[in-house]
Amino acid sequence: MTPRRRRLLIVLAALTVLGAVAALVVNAMRSNLVFFYTPTQVAAHEAPQGRSFRIGGLVLPGSVQREGVAVRFVVSDGAQQVTVRYQGALPDLFKEGKGVVAQGKLQGSEFQAREVLAKHDENYMPPEAAAALEAAHDGRKAARP
Repeated sequence: MTPRRRRLLIVLAALTVLGAVAALVVNAMRSNLVFFYTPTQVAAHEAPQGRSFRIGGLVLPGSVQREGVAVRFVVSDGAQQVTVRYQGALPDLFKEGKGVVAQGKLQGSEFQAREVLAKHDENYMPPEAAAALEAAHDGRKAARP
């Protein structure tokens, strides 16, 4: 084998390995990416079916139903509502009328949460949730005659 041909084979092998590594990295990043959606986006079917994502908004007063360790509550952005089911202990700061972000999957019309995060003080809300609530509120005002 000539030196030129050997170099070509080495370069092709290196490119093949580099391509395989890049494909694995991209696949790992894609599977760990979690996007944020509002109840309005979920109601408009913009949220992925069968993939994990986050939903955020305010817990509607009077919507929390406890059945042992299972909890069902409704999250709203002021325009739309989504029912959330969660199995486990809720954060201490979880309250009706307060902000919440839940991570999980949409199953039919309900959101099955595997993690629930409550805002940690009176003034804090995740930037995405605050922007979504403000946009929904502005849209509701604009829709009124």
